Amino acid sequence: MKILVIDVGGTHVKIIVTGRRTRVKIPSGPEMSARQMVAAVCAATAGWQYDAVSIGCPGPVVQGVITVEPHNLGGGWVGFDFKKAFGRPVKIINDAAMQALGSYEGGQMLFLGLGTGLGSALVSHHGSVIPLELAHLPYKNGLTYEDYIGLRGLEHLGKKKWHKHVGIIVAKLKFAMQADYVVLGGGNSRLIEKLPPDSRLGDNSNAFRGGFRLWKKS
Repeated sequence: MKILVIDVGGTHVKIIVTGRRTRVKIPSGPEMSARQMVAAVCAATAGWQYDAVSIGCPGPVVQGVITVEPHNLGGGWVGFDFKKAFGRPVKIINDAAMQALGSYEGGQMLFLGLGTGLGSALVSHHGSVIPLELAHLPYKNGLTYEDYIGLRGLEHLGKKKWHKHVGIIVAKLKFAMQADYVVLGGGNSRLIEKLPPDSRLGDNSNAFRGGFRLWKKS
């Protein structure tokens, strides 16, 4: 079975298919609707052969259904018929959960995606993926975890203070989730010079591995 994997982010949509080594990137942003995303993906993958689709989407996804419009994208995601639009079976999962699934190497793992926002997911000892919504929980000074260690926090605080809060928040959330280790993914994780204890860097390509694994678990 050939799988098309779509990793939807706040700044780019990244695409790959089984058997292809290089990914394709499409600009996204706060105006991109679900319909526009599908049209852009179909245009970029014209001629590709695939049997099914995995979509990692930012925001809450419950039993394969997007329940809230993504915070950093346009509208029209809730209720959109992706199966009809692509003409193939589709599985949808939170984008952080998809990267977490691809990053998992045993034990209880917390994944934090440091990108435009803050993605989060837990993978249990049994390999089950539990999407989390930690980004908008209160942290300090009336602001959220995402406000401090998402892109807005990096831009407002500067790299040094941002790095400090990454360490504090990783420790807090690791303890709260009773995780054995933490994987830090997302585009801004590459800026971390000294990793917090019991953590390692992920790789954005793990999102694609997670998309492939999603169908292996069927």
